[in-house]
Amino acid sequence: MSRRKAPAAQAASRCTVTVCRGCCCGTAKVPGVDHAGQVTTLRAELGAAAQVRVVNCLDACERANVIVVQPSSTGRAAGGRPVWLGLVNDPDATADIATWVRDGGPGLAEPPDILDLYEFSPSRRVRRAVED
Repeated sequence: MSRRKAPAAQAASRCTVTVCRGCCCGTAKVPGVDHAGQVTTLRAELGAAAQVRVVNCLDACERANVIVVQPSSTGRAAGGRPVWLGLVNDPDATADIATWVRDGGPGLAEPPDILDLYEFSPSRRVRRAVED
């Protein structure tokens, strides 16, 4: 008899990709970006590999569009920590994020080198609100 994982346990075994869609991210303030398409692409590309969640505001508006990739429980045990990416306004960057997460994400797979250009460290207050 096979037991299904509980939703919480299943979610912990996957990365979480948090997409900001607040006052600046995902709005006309960042022109020329298919904001809805970005979320649709992440959900389609990641399927069961990660939970994609949309939040109102990550309070890093100067870096719109912001995406945070949180490691799976296995990735965290291997030393992975959440990675904050800003200015993710190019479909190629979205594709690179999806590929990295499918490969295991923080702690389990090296991100494509190009994502170094997008990575930033938010304030402790902002980081604590999302990562806890």
